[in-house]
Amino acid sequence: MTEKEYWYWLCAMLELGQKKKEAILSFFSSPEAAFKEKIENYSSILMLTEKDIERIKISRMKGCVEESYAKLADKGIYFVTIEDGEYPEKLKNIYEPPLGIFYKGKLPEENRINIAVIGARNCSDYGLETARSFAKELARAGAGVISGMAAGIDGAAHEGALMGEGDTFAVLGCGVDVCYPVENFNLYLKISNGGGILSEYGPMTQPRAYHFPMRNRLISGLSDGILVVEAREKSGSLITVDYGLEQGKNIYAIPGRPGDVLSDGCNNILKMGAKLCTNPEDILEDYIQICKKITKDDKKNDKLLEANEKIVYACLSRIPKHLNDIAKEADLSIGALASVLFQLEYKNYIKQTRANYYVTDI
Repeated sequence: MTEKEYWYWLCAMLELGQKKKEAILSFFSSPEAAFKEKIENYSSILMLTEKDIERIKISRMKGCVEESYAKLADKGIYFVTIEDGEYPEKLKNIYEPPLGIFYKGKLPEENRINIAVIGARNCSDYGLETARSFAKELARAGAGVISGMAAGIDGAAHEGALMGEGDTFAVLGCGVDVCYPVENFNLYLKISNGGGILSEYGPMTQPRAYHFPMRNRLISGLSDGILVVEAREKSGSLITVDYGLEQGKNIYAIPGRPGDVLSDGCNNILKMGAKLCTNPEDILEDYIQICKKITKDDKKNDKLLEANEKIVYACLSRIPKHLNDIAKEADLSIGALASVLFQLEYKNYIKQTRANYYVTDI
């Protein structure tokens, strides 16, 4: 067996958690030494149970490791260890850095900015549109967009990055050959071609609830900044924020309406010092030396619009804006504005993302 195959053997053992793998590596000094050690000597590692030792014994059956490792290439899966030069440098100093990373596509580049865009699974239409829009502009500016490919905000962030023709990376709480959730399968395929799918869990590992908090430390670890779009007071996204704070990352949040449960998490981290963001430039200005300046989306030609239609259209962008805010900015009554919005929507200049929220339709 090669050195890489010994590492693969250790990292791919589905039943052993990170701490137990670290204990084995620490006790035997290398994966190769651990693989070749007499099985009875594993009992000296107090953390291991008899069941663990039996699983290790089975995993070392002759030919099994080589055959399993060879199948990675057939599935388009790459594997890097913490000792490899390709291993993400940003992960080396986080809490419990994974001993190995499995991935499809490619890994995030070390010399570029990567922003995590995260939030609630059960989010609003406003949240979805905001995540897409921010991720699209971040990607256009040259930033990589990292998220967890979950339903809701995560998926919208990946979609937005792909719309911006940039790289996006999904960190999974299962094996990279397992698409979770299954309804994101088309997105899973697109991310593999427009970025990468990453996991510390070996192939065929199924998603488990306890995998996701650990997965979140990788999302924050790979990122330079973390943007929370919508989150409940006790959202899993806030676990990623906690990891990010420990790792010294910049934290950003989209403000929400007081009393809105989907905004409680964002509003709370804003109180604690997160940077308030109302447009992507609020994030990009912190990385001005690395990211290119973005320009506003080109709008449709407004020469055929009436005077009030031009005024209202100029107030809108890809970020959803509420009816009351548009009325204040355009200096129109709600009644007059409603008529103008109807005409703009009829002419396919704008669209309504949810009740009373409007964006440009480009």
